[in-house]
Amino acid sequence: MNEHIARQLREAAESHQPDRARMLARVQRGAAGPAARHRARSGLRSWPKAALAGLATAGILATGGFAVASIVRTQPPSDTTTAPSAPSPTVTPSPTPSAQPAATAPAQAPAPATSAPASPRPTPSTSSRAQNGPLWSEGSIDTHSTVYWGQDNLTLRTAQPLTSLTVELRIAQTGDVRDTGNWRTLPSDDFTVTAQESGGALVYRWVLKPGRTVPAGQHEFAGQYNHATGVRSSANDSYRVDAQSAGGSASVGGGFAPAR
Repeated sequence: MNEHIARQLREAAESHQPDRARMLARVQRGAAGPAARHRARSGLRSWPKAALAGLATAGILATGGFAVASIVRTQPPSDTTTAPSAPSPTVTPSPTPSAQPAATAPAQAPAPATSAPASPRPTPSTSSRAQNGPLWSEGSIDTHSTVYWGQDNLTLRTAQPLTSLTVELRIAQTGDVRDTGNWRTLPSDDFTVTAQESGGALVYRWVLKPGRTVPAGQHEFAGQYNHATGVRSSANDSYRVDAQSAGGSASVGGGFAPAR
C-alpha cells in the first residue's frame, strides 16, 4: 500500500461518522429475512439464526473498524534513514588555580639595642667670617706673629654710615698673655679704648664716642700681646661687633683664622 492510498484511508477514517440507527436496521432486516422466501418452520429454530446473523454482522463491522484504526494509527516508515548523531563531547572547564599567597619572609627579631657610651659633645669651631645687615667681618691672626708675640686682626666693612659702634676682641689666656698695644684705622679721638683682663681673657674694647660717625667702607682693628714661648693656639680667641645705622641695629661675631 503506497503513501497516497494510506493517506486517503486515514482521511476517510477520520471523517467517518458511524450511523448506529442504520446499522441496527440492517441487522434487524437480515434477521427477519423476506417473508415470501423464508418461512420459519418453528419458533425454536428462528431465534438461533437471528442471533447468528447479528453476531456475524457485528463481527464484520468490528473487523472493519479495527482495520481502519490500525491503518490510521500506523505511521508509514520514513524513506530517509537518519544516522544517530554522535553525542557532543562535554567540555569541562579546568579549575582556575587560586592565587597562592606570596611567601612572606619570617620576621627577624630586632637586634637588642646596645647603648654606646656617651662621648663628649664636640665644640663646633667658630667661623672667622660673619655678615648681618650692612655689616661684614673677618678675624685673622697676623702673619707677623712669632713664638713670643702675637696680633689678632679684625676687618670690618659697613655698607652704611654707623652712628653707634662697639668692637670687642677677646684674647684667650693661654699663658703669660699680656697687653702690648692696639690700633685701628679710624681716628683715635673718635673712640674710647680699654684693655683689661676679664674672664680668663685679655679684652680689647673700642667704643665710638657720642656724636661721632663711622663712614661706610672697610676698617681695621688690632690687639697686640706677648705670650709664653711657643706656638700659641688661637682656637678660643673671639670678637664681637655691635653697631647702629639708619637701617637699624646689627651685630656680627666670630673667631680668628690661623695665619697663612
